[in-house]
Amino acid sequence: MRHEQLISQKNEPSWSNGVWTRYKNPVLTGDHAPLYWRYDLNPETNPALLERFGINGTFNAGAIMWQGKYTLLVRVEGNDRKSFFAVAQSDSPVDGFRFTGKPIALPQIPGTESTNVYDMRLTAHEDGWLYGIFCTEDHDPDAATGDLSAAVAAAGVVRTKDLVNWERLPNIKSRSQQRNVVLHPEFVYTDENGKIVDGKLPNCKCHYALYTRPQDGFIDAGSGGGIGWALVDDMTQAEIGEETIIEHRYYHTIKEVKNGEGPHPIKTNSGWLHLAHGVRGCAAGLRYVLYCYMTALDDPTRVIAEPAGHALAPLGDERVGDVSNVLFSNGWIADKDGKVYLYYASSDTRLHVAESTVDKLVDYCMNTGRDGLTSATSVERLLGIINANAPFITDADR
Repeated sequence: MRHEQLISQKNEPSWSNGVWTRYKNPVLTGDHAPLYWRYDLNPETNPALLERFGINGTFNAGAIMWQGKYTLLVRVEGNDRKSFFAVAQSDSPVDGFRFTGKPIALPQIPGTESTNVYDMRLTAHEDGWLYGIFCTEDHDPDAATGDLSAAVAAAGVVRTKDLVNWERLPNIKSRSQQRNVVLHPEFVYTDENGKIVDGKLPNCKCHYALYTRPQDGFIDAGSGGGIGWALVDDMTQAEIGEETIIEHRYYHTIKEVKNGEGPHPIKTNSGWLHLAHGVRGCAAGLRYVLYCYMTALDDPTRVIAEPAGHALAPLGDERVGDVSNVLFSNGWIADKDGKVYLYYASSDTRLHVAESTVDKLVDYCMNTGRDGLTSATSVERLLGIINANAPFITDADR
């Protein structure tokens, strides 16, 4: 009864900054996991009805509208710290999500079974497949004796046409570790010089495109300069060759330590709308926030808007969890009516939803000033807003 009440409770809007409106309740928590996952329901083998498989958190979900339902590909983490994937669906974008059937038994690559898998980005590509790219994690074979925390990461790939039968493809080959790889939803075409061109032109070459995040170590980006862009010819044998950094990191910003693409970008009339996470160091550790930027329709590597600062940061109870002071997202859904639903996780523990529209997000990106990278330029930008507001404020407002 209590489990059904949790799943059935209605959500309502709460905090808003005009760009995003948060909803009051998380859409998924560990308590949403089906009881038949967590308990042996046989009275003979579990007479005291003890929990046999604890669920520690549900977070970092890929998202897609699938056959008329809001569909989440959720990272579920057990009490044993191992993550796996499961599908949750609802007729509503903001509440009523239920896990469907069983967790996904992810196909393994023979001889290379991963210790942990997580954070799948979903892309319905124009080639007709639904791809999922996720992080695979293993113990670093070069770690010092006794160091059981050192890890290495790679980008795993699966594809499906029904969310039930998943084909495992080889991991993406890369010179560096990759944890945040996202597939662009459309083919990209280049001319003989490698310049991005219209696909209708003769003799152009067709590619898949990946947003990447090269990094020297499992945690540290090191020499990795930010969010990258790479073209590959075949997703069944994907290999990252040349990488171009399109969204850079900068000192004393929300992304000075690292940044990474969230879900695949949304195509708008004004350009490709992106969501990313930015990370900076602070006394409490690493702080993760979410921000937006836009790139050109005719060249997705060219940034055309980059509003300063974060669009969403941990707020209130969102700051508390297994990995505190973190917001992360790898899933959003753009409805046909222009509404956008962002599924974001807080502190690697639970999954929330926030609502906006394509028009609002484009307005926010195109009309919010860039980070000038100094205190003086921030004050200059703020004074510009204040001075422009002079005709609309009274002495009581001052």
